[in-house]
This record gives sequence, structure tokens and C-alpha cells, in this order.
Amino acid sequence: MLLGGATAVLAFRRLLIASSCWRGRVPLTLRARAPAHAIGNRDGAPRRLLGTRPHCPDKMPAKRPFERLPTDVTPENYSLCLKPDLIDFTFEGKLEASVEVRQATNQIMMNCADIDIITASYVPEGGEEINATGFNYQNEDEKVTLSFPSALQKGRGMLKIDFVGELNDKMKGFYRSKYTTPSGETHYAAVSQFEPTDARRAFPCWDEPAIKATFDITLIVPKDRVALSNMNVTERNPYPDDEDMVEVKFAKSPIMSTYLVAFVVGEYDFVETKSSDGILVRVYTPIGKADQGKFALEVAAKTLPFYKEYFNVPYPLPKIDLIAIADFAAGAMENWGLVTYRETALLIDPKNSCSSSKQWVALVVGHELAHQWFGNLVTMEWWTHLWLNEGFASWIEYLCVDHCFPEYDIWTQFVSADYTRALELDALDSSHPIEVTVGHPAEVDEIFDAISYSKGASVIRMLHNYIGDEDFRKGMNLYLTKFQNKNAATEDLWNCLEQASGKPINAVMSSWTKQMGFPLIYVEEKQQGDNRILKISQKKFCASGPFTGSDCPHWMVPISICTSEDVSCDSMKVLLDQPEMTITVKNVKPDQWIKLNPGMVGFCRIQYSPTMLESLLPSIRNLTLPPVDRLGLQNDLFSLARAGIIGTVEVLKVMEAFVNEPNYTVWSDLSCNLGTLSTLMSHTDFHEEMQEFIVDLFLNIGQKLGWDPKHNEGHLDALLRGLVLGKLGKAGHQPTIEEARRRFKDHVEGKQVLSADLRSPVYLTVLKHGDSTTLDTMLKLHNQADLQEEKVRIERLLGAISHPDLIQKVLTFAMSEEVRPQDTVFVLGGVSGGSLMGRKAAWKFVKDNWEELYNRYQGGFLIARLIKLTVEGFAGDKMAADIKSFFETHPAPAAERTIQQSCENVLLNGAWLKRDAEAIQQFLMQRKGAHPTV
Repeated sequence: MLLGGATAVLAFRRLLIASSCWRGRVPLTLRARAPAHAIGNRDGAPRRLLGTRPHCPDKMPAKRPFERLPTDVTPENYSLCLKPDLIDFTFEGKLEASVEVRQATNQIMMNCADIDIITASYVPEGGEEINATGFNYQNEDEKVTLSFPSALQKGRGMLKIDFVGELNDKMKGFYRSKYTTPSGETHYAAVSQFEPTDARRAFPCWDEPAIKATFDITLIVPKDRVALSNMNVTERNPYPDDEDMVEVKFAKSPIMSTYLVAFVVGEYDFVETKSSDGILVRVYTPIGKADQGKFALEVAAKTLPFYKEYFNVPYPLPKIDLIAIADFAAGAMENWGLVTYRETALLIDPKNSCSSSKQWVALVVGHELAHQWFGNLVTMEWWTHLWLNEGFASWIEYLCVDHCFPEYDIWTQFVSADYTRALELDALDSSHPIEVTVGHPAEVDEIFDAISYSKGASVIRMLHNYIGDEDFRKGMNLYLTKFQNKNAATEDLWNCLEQASGKPINAVMSSWTKQMGFPLIYVEEKQQGDNRILKISQKKFCASGPFTGSDCPHWMVPISICTSEDVSCDSMKVLLDQPEMTITVKNVKPDQWIKLNPGMVGFCRIQYSPTMLESLLPSIRNLTLPPVDRLGLQNDLFSLARAGIIGTVEVLKVMEAFVNEPNYTVWSDLSCNLGTLSTLMSHTDFHEEMQEFIVDLFLNIGQKLGWDPKHNEGHLDALLRGLVLGKLGKAGHQPTIEEARRRFKDHVEGKQVLSADLRSPVYLTVLKHGDSTTLDTMLKLHNQADLQEEKVRIERLLGAISHPDLIQKVLTFAMSEEVRPQDTVFVLGGVSGGSLMGRKAAWKFVKDNWEELYNRYQGGFLIARLIKLTVEGFAGDKMAADIKSFFETHPAPAAERTIQQSCENVLLNGAWLKRDAEAIQQFLMQRKGAHPTV
């Protein structure tokens, strides 16, 4: 599952990346940061002001007691018939489950939530039906116990249950999704979203990933509706009790976990093709929008054969459907054979979709189709191993997109979008290991975060580099063939990769998955003849400053080293498996520099001695360092500044070296870091001077790019133009503001429609510097938009408006019928990210409307996203206490860790301001005198 709302947070990040206010991806989750003095102090020791270390967050509350289902009765096949009522929003269900009684018992315990059982009985093979005499619902644990008058004997039999349920509006379980027909009528679809633990809301079941079975699904639906499930349709017959209904039967599924079952009933068009290996691929779209499915269809048709070849394991189903759902909480869900998506994660309008949307769709399709093997064919044994699914899919989606669209330079973007995002979250005291022991279902939502997805992807990338592609693929094939149709744990994957590569994978990787955090690698050098002697040491990196504990964890870190002689080739590779080591790099002349971790593959931060860093800086200006390393050097320095290990002013000076930078992803990362600083400076009286610094830095590249595409420009040029113009406009560059207003006026009047790639920067700029007329015009554009991408684009930028009354209008709009429930969170987040005034207003609005918001999202992961987006831009003890106090009286169990992380970031921001605000102000004022802004 790709989190939307993240993990879609990545899309949100790319929309707001120009707004100087925000940092993060999906989960789709978000970013934040916080700093001290000179780059690498002369004595090599990090500097820290006394009394500036934030308080450690409180411990996580004790976990609720939880027991998994007993194994005395287990399913082998579910024959399930559902009849949804799209008028009254209910459904009737009939389940006949073939089960094995492994141990005599007079009770059967199953998962069940929000379902009323009408009758239940058990028919042993060759025996008489035994009616259940009672149903004991354990609502807190989402279980039901069926009691029988006598013991059910060992052997096979049939469990029969008739039940009813509600097509809820909570975007989980079997729920209703509202859409508008081409004629303007409001209709509803019945759709499912079961991961992690919501199949139990659609039918009583053994809702645990390790309890696999086959499924025979039948849907009774209106005859003018499309009915879809995991497998292909085998029969479609008139329903005898109602001539307006049909009974649609689907083929038997492979053995699979309940969270992967899916059904959709609604009105859809589709486009189809066959992949080169003969799989029928369809993309289902809203009626009249089949053309918008063609791009995803093209990607899916390329992706299936790519994965088949990469894993050397064929896709096991006869078809794959990809379908756009109007109301959908996540970004997408990998249901086997029927993958569900938000409209914005699947549909591309050739005329009105921007380049970043196409890239996003390609990544999401790559992610979900990877799960068809890694997650569906082989499934994690329990949610503790969720990262196996999500980390792997979050890595290989990039491999797939790089194969399909090499022009995207997608691996450089991975470093900015996933790798650095994971480092930021994992530096917090309130982070968690990749593997988290999960018990109660209420705990599962919390680990759908940047650690499971982005850190998981980053350590898989590091592992792939350590093993090499050939042995990695051998190990993956061994894993998938050995465990197909079964369940596996993390160690099972390590064992297969170890067997294929002959390397100590288990020992190396356990240090990355079983303990939280990562190392800060400090390196210093001395010349010895023609050789360079490096002293390398590791300590846990903490966002709050140097690690001061007595028992410092250590990691087994594969480290590559390159020199200025050949930046594209590793001079040597070492495995840092101890606190420190000394290594000799041969044939390095005194005037050559050395860089650790080229390509930003190792999951760590690097701190160079002052002389080593000084020797690297010219290679940023002259572009001899590859883009990913220019990005990484700047990003490491910024994180060291936030932690108070070096000074923010020194990082700002390094940023000035990027004035001639041509690479989109490098600018994207710079933009995020400057956005974090800009948000921090909003708490001071020199925020405007920060905007002038941003304008100075971005002006040169903005003038080179101009407003209109040049001949032979590509995908990355379009992304860079949108980023830079948005950044200049938001920061107050007057010529950019005036041109944005002119183009916006022409767009609204129909004289010259804005290209899709220019809409975000233009909308952002005119809103930031606009009035009530601007907001009204934007709301009118939103109302007229037929493409959901355009609606979302507008919604997520409305918060840039600056006037207090207009901010309130946007907040009210966020909760209106005009905004789909899953998108409300990001309208509120946009307001919080727009300005300090907006942040205060959004936080008050969330508190005032908490009951409605919490009820809307039922405590799911969108609540965690809402909290993170709303509060992480604040700074200081007082705000952290206010946030903590509110959630003590308004508990949100699924967001407990997010609340802790948010409070920790607010404290870190406060410490950063106390430490460096005066020096930053002095630096900006001196620059202002020397470099008047154009």
C-alpha cells in the first residue's frame, strides 16, 4: 500500500516544494529539521551550547494486551457472496468457509467488526449441521466467538454465516465512495480497502496475514454497474429475486491473505491491452475519462514483464486491473489482481496533467505492481515484518521507473525524496526500528511511516549495492520460489540473499532493522607519501546533538570511497563493523580530494574534518562532483547544523556555492532545506531577509530557464522551471509576481491557458500576494475543474493566502462538501505551511473541530498526517506543551508516535532558534548591505 494523504504526501511535497514551508514525502509523511557554529571546529569536536538540548520525549504508552487468533480452527477456502445496497448503504453477506478443525472445540473465534451476524452453523464432512447457540462480540479486540452446543470434532467441515453490514463512509472495510456522473448526478460506488485489518468489516474472517486461504467471490449488483474482484469473471447471470440485478461470479483465487481481497461495484470505463507476456491489463476510469487511463496502462504493460524478468517468476494471475476510486484514503492499494488508486495516482490528462503527476503515477504503478510478487505471492508473517513489503516496493518502484523512463534521473530523486526523508525521521529520539513488534491492530497504522517505507527502501538499496545486482536477483528468486503462497519473516529474506551472495547478510542487516537510528561517520585524513590515511569513526546521529549516552549503538556500514581522480569509480570499499578504523587509500596526490559514500548509498551522515570539507567545496561550484553527491554534501551539512554540531551560517555560505547549479533534484533538496529554514525564521522579525536570500540564490537559474519551454527541453527541465518560479514568486520577487499575475489573468479570461507545469507556481504566487478577489477566482476555478488533479492542485495551495479572514475562509472550505474527505487533511496542512499566521489558525481550527475530524478518519493514518502537517512548523517549549496537553485530553491512539515526533521537532526548532537566530540575522543583514535584491 502506498500512503496518500505520504506517503499522497510525495505529491503534496512536490506541489508545496516551492512554498518555503515544508519538507517530506508518503507516505507518503513529512519532514522537518533544526543548528550551531563553524563547519567542523578546529579541534574536531562538535560544538554545543549548554542548556540547549531539548527534553527527551515521554516514553510511548504501554501497549494494549493482545492475542492472535487461536489456531484450533483454520480456513482453507472462503466462498463469499455479497449484495451491496447503493441506496441504503448496507450490504448482505453469505459466507461458506471450508475449514479444518485441528483440535476439538465448542467455539470458533474469528475477526469481526461493525458486522451483525444473523445465523451461523457448522457442517462437518459427512455429518449433520450444528447451529451456533451464541455470538459473543469482543468489540475492543474486533473479534467474535461463535459458540456451539457440543464440541466440533477434528476434521474438515463447512462454516456457514449469514450477516449484514454497513457501507460506511470511513474509507475502510467495505465502504461507499461518492462520485458525480457526466450528467451531474451524485452516485455511489461500493469499494473495499482492507489493509491492514479491515477485511473483518466486510465479512467475518481470520484477518491475519499468515492465515491464508483461497477465495470464491460472488457479487450481486445492479445490472448497469461494473463488478470487479481479484480474479476474472466466470459467470454473469440474471439474479432470480430481482430483474434489475445480476449475479457476478469470479474465478477461484490463489491462496492469499484476507487484507488483499478486493471488490468494486460502480460505473467505470476502461482501456485495456495485453502485456508482452500475455497478461490482460485494464485501467478503469470514471465514465467518459478512458483516455486518462492510457499512461498508467502503458506503464503497467511495461512493468509486469520487467518484474517477471527481474524476479524470474511469472505473474500468477490471468489479469490485472488498476482502478481509480473517488474517495480513497491511501495513495494506492496492491489488492492481488485489482489494484485500487486515488484518481490523482492513476489518471493522467494529456493536456492538463503536469510532469510531476506523470512521474508520480509511474512510481505508484511500479510500487503496487511490485507487491503482486513481494507481498502478495510471498506475504509477511505478521505486521512486525511490514517493512519487507513496503521497503522493498519503495525501492524497486525506482528501479522500474528508471527502466521505463531513464530520462527521469529517478535515482537522484530517490535520495531527495526517500533517503534524506528517512534520515530526518530516524534521527529523532522518538523514531523506531524498521522492525517493530506489533500486537493489537490499533498499533499497525503507526508503522505505515517513513521508516517502514523510506528507510526500508534505503537499506534495501544499500544492500543491493553491497551484494551486487546479479547475486541480489538470485537471492530474490530463491526467496520468492521458496516461500511462494506462504508467509515469511525478515530473516528468511536475509538467509536467501546470504546463500546467493556468500556475504554475511544477516549480521550486516540486523544492525539496520532491529535497532533504530543510524551512524554519523566522522572522517579525518593525513597524507603519507602517495597515500592518504583516513581515520573513520561512527557514533549514533541524533537530531538533538552529539550522542552522549554511555552505551552507543553501532552499525555494520558498507562504505565506498572515491577520489577526485575518478568520481564515477569507487577507489575502495570497506565494511565499517567497529566504532572506528584506520584505512589507507593508495595513490592519492596531496592536491586530490577524497569523498566517502559516493552516490549516497550508505544509510548514514558524513562529517568531514575542516580541511577535507574545504577541499570538496570547489567541486560543488565547478560541478565536478556528480549531482547526487552535491545534493548529499549539502544535505548532510544542513542536518549537522540543525543538530547544533555545526553552524547554520556556514551552511548558508555553502548554499551560495550552488548559484550555478543546473540539476533539478539538487535544487529540489536545496529548496526543501531553505523552506525549513524559512519556516523557522517565520518566528523571528527577519523573515523577509530570509526571503531575499532565497531570491538571490534562485534568481540566476530562474532567468536562465525563463517562463516558456525551449526547444528540446525534457521532463526535468519542466520540473525545475515550476520549482524555481514558485520559489521566486513565494519569496516576493516582484518581476515574477507581476508575470504570474499577468499569466493568471490571461488563463482565467481564456486568452492563454496556463500549461499544466506552470499552474502550481502561478497559483502559489498569486495566492501568496493576493486578496479576496484572487481567492474567489481560485475557488471558482476549483469548482469548474473536471480533473481531480487540478482540484487537488488548487486545494493544496489555497493556504498560501495571507489575510486572516481569507485564511478562515480556506479552513472552512477544507471541511466542505467541495473537498473530498481524504484531501481535507492537505488543505489544512497547506494553511499551516503557508505562514505563521496560517499555522496558528490551522492548529486552533484542528482543536476546535477535533471531534469531527477524528470521527471522519476513525483514528486512521490520515489523523497522524493531519497532526504532523499542522504542528511541526511551530517552535519552542510553550507550543510543544500545548500540543502535548491537547492530546492528553484528546487521545489519538493510532497517532501516539506521530504526536511524540511532532513535539520533539517543535522542541528542536526552539533550540535551533535560541542557538543560531542571532548569527543568522547578522549574516543576512551583512548580505543585504552587500547584495541588494533585484
